[in-house]
Amino acid sequence: MKDGNYRYYMLGILVVVQAFTTIDNVVIGLVLQSIKLDLNLSDTELGFLSGMAFALFYSIMGLPIARWADRGNRTVIITAAMSIWSVMVSLCGLASSFVQLLLCRVGLAVGEAGCSPTANSLIADYFSRAERPRAASIFMLGSSIGLFFGYLAAGWITEVYGWRVTFLAMGLPGLVPAVLAALVLREPRRQTKISAAPVEQPSLRAVFSTLWRNHSFRNLFFCWSVASFFGTGMGQWAPTFFIRSFGLNTGELGAWFAAIYGVGGALGIYMGGHLATRFAAQNERLQLTGMALVYSFCGVTAALSYLSHNVYLTFALLAVGHLAGYTIAGPLYATVQSLVHPRMRAAAFAILLLFSNLIGLGLGPLATGVLSDALNPWLGQESLRYALLMLTPGYFWCGWHVWLARKTVLEDVTTIETAQAGQAEAVGGAVSAEAALSTTALDPMAATLAPHAPKSQ
Repeated sequence: MKDGNYRYYMLGILVVVQAFTTIDNVVIGLVLQSIKLDLNLSDTELGFLSGMAFALFYSIMGLPIARWADRGNRTVIITAAMSIWSVMVSLCGLASSFVQLLLCRVGLAVGEAGCSPTANSLIADYFSRAERPRAASIFMLGSSIGLFFGYLAAGWITEVYGWRVTFLAMGLPGLVPAVLAALVLREPRRQTKISAAPVEQPSLRAVFSTLWRNHSFRNLFFCWSVASFFGTGMGQWAPTFFIRSFGLNTGELGAWFAAIYGVGGALGIYMGGHLATRFAAQNERLQLTGMALVYSFCGVTAALSYLSHNVYLTFALLAVGHLAGYTIAGPLYATVQSLVHPRMRAAAFAILLLFSNLIGLGLGPLATGVLSDALNPWLGQESLRYALLMLTPGYFWCGWHVWLARKTVLEDVTTIETAQAGQAEAVGGAVSAEAALSTTALDPMAATLAPHAPKSQ
């Protein structure tokens, strides 16, 4: 395998990893109603299972794993994390009580926590600033692939065989990318022939302090957290909304969602990366301007979709909104990569995911469930529709933070690049000095001639 092509093989494997780790969110959303009936759970309990049970441990484990990724072997981390994920998703299908399912979700979170931050750190090492929007978009295509096959397969399997078989069928194949990662991925830090003294990893306190002082990163952090809260709160409950309000079955719903989230998502992600790379390469300010406008558009389409009582119009509005929304993914990931020093990248993504998952994934579905239960005495079966409608203004909040970030993003990226260049120059000088000393020691003729070399006048 030629080194020039290797990074694309690596990216392809990471796309497969991302696809599998997305499938769980698809499955849990589709089977919530089936689990409710089988285990006799309330909407609040379902919201806890799909949200906080996963988010709390994902967040707790994400940071120490990311710290390991910033200094250790990321190939080993991805292989181990993917293996744990596969086993735990499969075990969800064997759970027979709320507590057992809760424990499986906790274990699943630990496995998934090692994948995304580690993969983003690895991608940033292989692709330049100008290439990162496209590379990040290709990586995020894994989410759309996972959504497409997840909704299509999980919807049909759940309808025919039940929710337990669905978890087993989605989980066990996850061992394939784990094996691929172990066999193909390479840790670039291990390929360095000569290096200067080891670079000390910044303390966790220093990482938090540095990231917080970065105005652009701080606003994108708030955007990420808010988007996770409202987006996950709506996304996890969307299948249940269609089942309750329009009477769809999981097979039919899976086909619709495969088209909207899978095909539409893939198209949106590709378009976002392509447009950012072609028309706004190394111009993160222009990229963030577009993202802010897209968030506002998504807020309008989401609100209209939950107000509609025509199933086809609702699907159409969701499709248009998600197509636009997915264009944000690649440029947003790439901007964060460029705003952070290489020694902090995995930790930075882990911090983003720590708070976005605790606030968003942990509280978003739970908040939707609580709102739905609270509105049920007045609205009955339609309580979930209006609970989801109440979350749609969150898109405008996200757009506001992106708009604030655009004001300083170019200055912040330049500061990081200047610091990296200075460090690279210092390391290069140290490496040259080390190489010169090694040459002197290994070349006896040079040592012999040195004392007799002519002195400059």
